[in-house]
Amino acid sequence: MNAAENPQLATLLLVDDEENILNSLRRVLRNEPYTLLTCNSGEAALQLFAEQPIDLVISDARMPGMDGAALLAQVQQHWPDCLRILLTGYADLTTTVKAINEGQIYRYISKPWDDHELRLIIGQALAFQRSERERLRLEQLTLEQNQRLHMLNATLEQRVRDRTAEVEQTADMLDLAYAELRRSYVTATEVFASLVGQRLGREQQTNAQVIALVKAYAEQQQLDESISHDLAMAAALYNIGKLTWDDQLLQRPADLLYKNERARYRQYPIVGESLLMTLEPIKDAGLLIRHHQERWDGKGFPDRLAGDAIPLGSRLLKLAVDFIELQRGLVLERRLSRDAALLLIRKYSGQLYDPQLCERFTELCTTLAPDLALADPSILALDTRHLQPGMILARNLQAESGMLLLNEGKILNRLLIDKLIAFEKTEGGRYTLFVRKAEAVPPSSDGEP
Repeated sequence: MNAAENPQLATLLLVDDEENILNSLRRVLRNEPYTLLTCNSGEAALQLFAEQPIDLVISDARMPGMDGAALLAQVQQHWPDCLRILLTGYADLTTTVKAINEGQIYRYISKPWDDHELRLIIGQALAFQRSERERLRLEQLTLEQNQRLHMLNATLEQRVRDRTAEVEQTADMLDLAYAELRRSYVTATEVFASLVGQRLGREQQTNAQVIALVKAYAEQQQLDESISHDLAMAAALYNIGKLTWDDQLLQRPADLLYKNERARYRQYPIVGESLLMTLEPIKDAGLLIRHHQERWDGKGFPDRLAGDAIPLGSRLLKLAVDFIELQRGLVLERRLSRDAALLLIRKYSGQLYDPQLCERFTELCTTLAPDLALADPSILALDTRHLQPGMILARNLQAESGMLLLNEGKILNRLLIDKLIAFEKTEGGRYTLFVRKAEAVPPSSDGEP
């Protein structure tokens, strides 16, 4: 297969002044679905960039004339969409630091490299690049749609009066779609997490419960809003690093992993952080993900941090993750009840968990109802046929598949309630919604209560 047969092939540029290094890289990547370009100098590489699009460049650090750091800085300035990886020797620390600061590289790889690791890093980098390009495309599409919506709003009232019931229904659904797209970055992250859940089995879809736990703790302890947002995003994406696993590994509890599987398991927080590290709004959440498997006694992974050296958000995330995953059978071979999970967490306070944080967390879980939403007496659990216009959704509504349907905070109206009932009939399921009691709602212009 070549680029002509598949226009979606990624184009990689390999830059090194030593032909044997280029040959080695070509050999490692010869069976990969990439279009490979090579050159032996930074100047020649810039000429290739001027002639054709390149998705990823791998450059040696030390080259005569323009070194790797200078080349990647030029690429970052003129072609920032191209991912940049630096090949560096142990003596090239200064060049590496310069490449990180000026070239904003995606990764650096020490020579001699491990062939499998090199292929894995390139694959992850290109997967991230595709995801980021799709995100930018959707953002641009959203912007264009919002602009059109604003133009329509100028005459919307007259249009609504003149429309038939079918057109009114369509306009309302469009309004719903655009309103959800303008939600906060935290909500957007939860949407992405629900998509991640499609790769996981039903028992591995723990993100919604973990999010609810950390939100409840943040609200009870009145944590800073920015910290609460980082926690919510980390809870939504903490297991994104597991998406590279095969189905067999995903289904096996952590304590039943074989030695080689355990080594891979210990890498998932690092992989999760690396997938998010270049997204500025999620950078701090990525750090919480990296350290959420550290232990209070310093025997955790990946960096063996101990005590207060572990970020507070990571310590809380570990408590929430363990509490939920113990009940799902993802840690031990058997599932634990809610109370048994709390007892086990208390048992390892001071070893796995921050003692003070563990005490506050277990107290919170003890006072919460089995379903977190029911801990608030103002919240009702209702099926769709008992919903009333004006009720406010108190918790995200997800389909049986795990796909996010409606965001927390959405105000329900009659049209939306009817659509949920119709959706149930289509899907053959029944949904329970957690809502806040309806306030007095004035009648709508069409006389609907």
